[in-house]
Amino acid sequence: MSAFLYRLGRTSARHPFRVLGLWLVAAIAVMALQAAAGGEFDNSERVPGVESQHAADVLNERFPSQGGLSARIVLHTDDGRLDDANHAATVEQARAGLARGIGVTGVTDPFAADSAAVSPDGQTAYVDVTYAVDVLTPSQLDDAVAVTDAARAGGVQVELTGALALLAQEAPSSELIGVGVAIIVLLVAFGSVVAMGLPIATAVMGIFVGAASVGVLSAVLDVPEFSLILCAMIGLGVGIDYALFIVTRHRQHLHEGMSVENAAGTAVATAGQAVLFAGTTVVIAILGLFLAGLPAVSGMGAAVALVVTVSMAAAITLLPGLLGLAGTRIDRLSIHRKTRVAKPADETISGRWAHHVGNHPVRYAVVGLVALGAIAVPALAMQIGVPDDGNAPTHTTQRVAFDQLARGFGAGFNGPIQVVVELPASGGDAIVQRVHDALQADPGVAAVTAPVVNAAGDTAVLTANPTTAPQDAATDQLVRHLRADVLPATVDGTGAQVSLTGRAMITDLTDRISSRLPIFIAAVVAMSFLLLLIVFRSVLVPLKAALMNLLSIAAAYGVLVAVFQWGWGASLIGLHSTMPINPFLPLIMFAILFGLSMDYEVFLLSRVREEFVATGDNHEAVVRGLSSTARVITSAALIMISVFGAFVLGDDPNGKLFGVGLAVAVLIDATLVRMVLVPATMSLLGKANWWLPGWLDRILPHLDLEGAPTVPEVGGQPEGELVAA
Repeated sequence: MSAFLYRLGRTSARHPFRVLGLWLVAAIAVMALQAAAGGEFDNSERVPGVESQHAADVLNERFPSQGGLSARIVLHTDDGRLDDANHAATVEQARAGLARGIGVTGVTDPFAADSAAVSPDGQTAYVDVTYAVDVLTPSQLDDAVAVTDAARAGGVQVELTGALALLAQEAPSSELIGVGVAIIVLLVAFGSVVAMGLPIATAVMGIFVGAASVGVLSAVLDVPEFSLILCAMIGLGVGIDYALFIVTRHRQHLHEGMSVENAAGTAVATAGQAVLFAGTTVVIAILGLFLAGLPAVSGMGAAVALVVTVSMAAAITLLPGLLGLAGTRIDRLSIHRKTRVAKPADETISGRWAHHVGNHPVRYAVVGLVALGAIAVPALAMQIGVPDDGNAPTHTTQRVAFDQLARGFGAGFNGPIQVVVELPASGGDAIVQRVHDALQADPGVAAVTAPVVNAAGDTAVLTANPTTAPQDAATDQLVRHLRADVLPATVDGTGAQVSLTGRAMITDLTDRISSRLPIFIAAVVAMSFLLLLIVFRSVLVPLKAALMNLLSIAAAYGVLVAVFQWGWGASLIGLHSTMPINPFLPLIMFAILFGLSMDYEVFLLSRVREEFVATGDNHEAVVRGLSSTARVITSAALIMISVFGAFVLGDDPNGKLFGVGLAVAVLIDATLVRMVLVPATMSLLGKANWWLPGWLDRILPHLDLEGAPTVPEVGGQPEGELVAA
């Protein structure tokens, strides 16, 4: 592998314009494929195999008139009632204007005799607009905004929800903020504008090609739209970090007197090999999301894994091409007044710190473990749920609409439970009435709509509004109570089948994730343990890595609970209300972070292992390993934190949730874990770190990241040996 990567890096550096041309052709080809065969993003969040999904499928099949995309528009006045003569005329004009919109197939009438779309006080009402399209466009938004402006001029406040409200949002340029911070970090790390630009250019190209590839992927998998945010986060983070590791090694070899081509080849063969291993670990961990059995999670994982794969390819092909293009000018436009001279390990800050920790390992191991445990404690109170419009900023139209509906119709109106009754051949009306009465009599139900029966007469649907808010734990309890205690007894012996969907889908989603999470965690940990076991030929090193990664991720979960559920420091990140933890987050965040933490584990421990093999002195190996990698790992972590943290600046609460979680986890991993727990535990265990039973050593395959195969001779002159990554 080392020899192949050496040739790949050297050839790419020798023919930079060919490499750039191939990447441009690949980018154009992927974009053309996306335009021709790409699919659309799917935000349906299907949960196969659960009751709520069955009920939703029955509705789609037997009530085709309710199909299509819809958006709810909320009307409100503080002056009188909406059904007053003046206000009613304005509402009717608004309905007529909405009906004339592009692609509109129907607009409900809140004043119809059988409608319940006007609040008891008459100040709030809503209309549902149905569209004959799969995706709303700015044209539909423009039509709705024109109508709302006219209605407001007539004294009626109009607010948008659903897809229309999402179209009205302005997406912040969070990626640009993250890139800006990354530029500063790279400038400080490299001291050169040219060297700084190479990782940025590599990462941007990787994101560009990766995002277009995700568009193609959406044609065959259910890829949620939020995947683009995650892909931007992870793609920028790993793209810049992987390039950072290789550029650092390339410049080191240039300063040692190697030619540009040889330095690029050696950097790809060493640091590039570690990048491939670390990146593959990330991809495998993320693909473990398929174990969740949720199409949306699987699609999201596949999208992120695809972007990481493209970033790896860019790091070992495009980047050495750029290194060849930069040549010996890589240190041009330096911000340092003089070239830095590398200090011995024991004279660097990180080296002195590692020496200090190694001399007091028990103290620092205890402090590190206690700190991680304390930060992780809030995770025990994690409440899983789906953020809704009630978590949007208070100034947004969807948040205003949410609050108006809650005040006008009750707290549970924004989280209705749809009750689907599949009827036998006879006696259907009586059965539906019994179900209606049983629901209405339950103290957890605020109101039940009149039943709607399909044309075939074999299915009825009712809507039950809980007395509690959508994110209230009591709403989940109500769903389980209706399923276990109320509805089975109501239809027992009738031949009817009752199932719940709507808000019940969230209950089923959280239950599915809670049941699959332990299996998923066990699979990812086992996979990572096996990979590290093979690479480092040690039992204790991968065991410690797995345990510390679990602790650091649990600590990140704890921070999320404290901020998003308990509201600690919520105002600092622009969070306007507390919220539950998105059910996808524990799965996705674990996969991403466990993979990313392996990056730092590989880059640090491969250097420690190299030093230990050379000297046999465990303490000295830890000091030298940490000293030689601390700068690049710290820079990589700062870049990750800045990229992830930039997404906190947006209005999307899910973006804030993932941004805070990933940034905090990387911060914990790069400080408490890498700088405290790793040197402390490795000093405590001494040579036992590298213990491996003989029988296990014989059966394990060899995958050596610090091997030193001889570099092929070029022009009759040997080019030296590959140095460990």
